[in-house]
Amino acid sequence: MAKKSEVVGLFGVGLLGSAIADRLTSAQVSWVGYDPARPDLEPAPEAVLAKAGLLILCLPDSAHAARLLEQIDGPRIVIDATTGDPREMAAFADSLRTKHIRYLDVTVGGSSTHLRNGSAILMAGAADADFQAAAPLLRALSDKIFHCGPPGAGAKMKLVFNLVLGLNRAALAEGLAFAERIGLGGANALEILQAGPAASAIMERKGPKMLSREYAPEARLAQHHKDVRLMLAEAAALGMSLPLTQAHDSILTAAEQLGHAASDNSALIETYRSDSVVKP
Repeated sequence: MAKKSEVVGLFGVGLLGSAIADRLTSAQVSWVGYDPARPDLEPAPEAVLAKAGLLILCLPDSAHAARLLEQIDGPRIVIDATTGDPREMAAFADSLRTKHIRYLDVTVGGSSTHLRNGSAILMAGAADADFQAAAPLLRALSDKIFHCGPPGAGAKMKLVFNLVLGLNRAALAEGLAFAERIGLGGANALEILQAGPAASAIMERKGPKMLSREYAPEARLAQHHKDVRLMLAEAAALGMSLPLTQAHDSILTAAEQLGHAASDNSALIETYRSDSVVKP
């Protein structure tokens, strides 16, 4: 049995959390997990905290993270992979420092599949010394690690990352639906798009899912919609307009109304296929 300081406590073992767990196992890192969505199947949070010296949080939002962080004492390192409010995450770091807890917000660029196969990137917000202390564990998750700045900076960069990624996905959905509607084969259109300067990495993964209507989730549509609302809130606080993201928000709302909240985020193409949802 590993010593407490050598065991990682993983809070949140959903799509992304389970990929983190697989990476830890592959790196021969001992871990124990708890998922608030399945408390009947997991150890109690207190049991995880008793065993683990280093914690990884992969929770639905900052509110879930805040409730857990209230239970934690130091000294520990906490890596928060939740996509949350950047201001709240910076505040977490300040409050936890008084309890001798090193807090890093380390967001993931990419889906659970990307993280599992080692192609996701990590975007960290942390004090320099805390980042260096956590680096060995971060390298078990990915070799593409970016220190974006102080606490909260990782969460900010995740919003930027997901803004561009999500709009790429929405543009692909709109283009493929347009191709279908005007009588071109979707598969043929996707092949041509990938062959020219319009090509993007999102096409390789999401294009086939859109065409086959196979929406087993790699990243849930509702979770990305939560991120989009965070983008809009952050921009509003700065007095900035994000017109494309506002349109994306409407498209995702429509997709959820069609019943695709728990589907893969590529299911947003169904809003274009439904005449009752997307209007000119």
